[in-house]
Amino acid sequence: MLRELSIENLAVIEKASITFGDKMNVFTGETGAGKSILIGGINAILGGRVSKDIVRFGADKAVVIGLFDDIPERIIAKLTEYGFNAEDELLLQREITFDGKSIARINGRTATVATLKEIASELINIHGQHDNQLLMSCDKQREILDNYADIGELLSEYKAVFKDFSSISRKIKEVSDASRKQTERADILSERLSELDEYKFEADEEDAVNKKIEELRNAEYIEDNLYGAVQAISGDDEETGAYTLLQRVRSNVTSLCEIIPDFNDIEKRVSDMLVDLEDIRAEISSKLGDSGEDSAKLLSKYEERLSDILRIKRKYRMDIPELLEVAEEWRQELYTINNSEDILEKLSEQRRETGEKLKKLGSELTRCRKKAAEELAKRISEELTFLDMPDIRLVFDITQDKVTSNGMDMVEMLISVNKGEELKSMSKIASGGELSRIMLAIKTVLASSDDIGTMIFDEIDTGISGRAAHKVGTKLYEVGRSRQILCVTHLAQIAAMADTHLLISKSSDENRTYTDIKTLDFEGRKREIARIISGDENSEISLENAEELLNRISH
Repeated sequence: MLRELSIENLAVIEKASITFGDKMNVFTGETGAGKSILIGGINAILGGRVSKDIVRFGADKAVVIGLFDDIPERIIAKLTEYGFNAEDELLLQREITFDGKSIARINGRTATVATLKEIASELINIHGQHDNQLLMSCDKQREILDNYADIGELLSEYKAVFKDFSSISRKIKEVSDASRKQTERADILSERLSELDEYKFEADEEDAVNKKIEELRNAEYIEDNLYGAVQAISGDDEETGAYTLLQRVRSNVTSLCEIIPDFNDIEKRVSDMLVDLEDIRAEISSKLGDSGEDSAKLLSKYEERLSDILRIKRKYRMDIPELLEVAEEWRQELYTINNSEDILEKLSEQRRETGEKLKKLGSELTRCRKKAAEELAKRISEELTFLDMPDIRLVFDITQDKVTSNGMDMVEMLISVNKGEELKSMSKIASGGELSRIMLAIKTVLASSDDIGTMIFDEIDTGISGRAAHKVGTKLYEVGRSRQILCVTHLAQIAAMADTHLLISKSSDENRTYTDIKTLDFEGRKREIARIISGDENSEISLENAEELLNRISH
């Protein structure tokens, strides 16, 4: 659960450190005091989206740090899998700079926001006001049913098969479309490939041809220098070559070896030089008349080849390496066109087999959903009866729908809130206060099937008052016996239920606005609840009502 939260330079919050209780924690305060900013800070360490606008004006960055304890084993295992130290405590941190950059850390080590989000999603469940509107979506209603039915593995398997089915269907369409245009396209591809196959281009050929042309254009100069080098080594009738001179050196040195022993090393070095010189002469000689053809003829041959390369490059507007890659794609396309009937037959058989598997899994999804729907509707209705909606009737209507990535079902919650009224869709009946209670009932039921340690309710009290408000507070208090609750509220009935009551207030000087967060004692709670009741924390009647409310609630 979330044990401590530290905030620096987050909007109007310059600096705050909050310690939470392990049961029901309530935030109250005037409108605009910073309650939504506090929830935004928690959302930041959960990997939620943030913007640079949240950084306090004049500050370089905003920092939010959350300390969690009682870490579930599954999260410790996941932390270990990602290479983070797994301990009894977990530190999640988010920094947002003034230019909009964001840095996430887990136990002091940098992490991606995606990893932060994955880890944190199993620590805290946040319910905000917008969730009430999401509740009207059939997709959201299906997700609620699927969560309760615990069909995650089955749904994942179905999605994988659906992906395969969709991929095969797209391939069939592509092959069918290609078949309709196959004659004209096949002729074009065949002509292109025939031309390229005739030339037998290689990827690096252009550079090699240019290099050879450069050599041939300097053939006479190269030949003269090669011949001169060989002559300098071998000698001729008029001049003694380097090889003969070096042999003379070795002979002279050898005659001195018996007199001067140190000359043995010199004699060996001269002998090695003779071997190297002989190798050099042989290698240079091999270059003389190497081609076996007249240089002019060779030059013409390579220039013609270069002309072919440049012409093909201009024609297809591609370099040779790129053209050769594209040519392989053309070959595959031509193969597909020429063998489209066989390919279509194989793909159709694959689609049939995959479709049967998809239908089987889809039917199993439907069965699991229908099995869970009746029980879930009953449990939600029981919670709503407690939440002062005794005449509620609620069902999950499951009907056959088109095949999608989520199955073959249309799931819709139908309700009737008053006796004698027919069941209708949520969007046509439920008011704001009813939606709040329905969502609380759903969260309460789903909470019994998971082990997320902390639940946050941001203004769950929208649209309710009186007896209903008292029931909502009681329900939050009950849920808080088994897990940590953080609740933002404007209602005295809910605030009075808190085990830990935090007041968010703001003040300002001539230049800036500041937000302060403090834990209230009994007297502080009495004054704050009096303010919520009447707007005047000093009203004697309101103070008496607040004290009575607090004393009536026994923890």
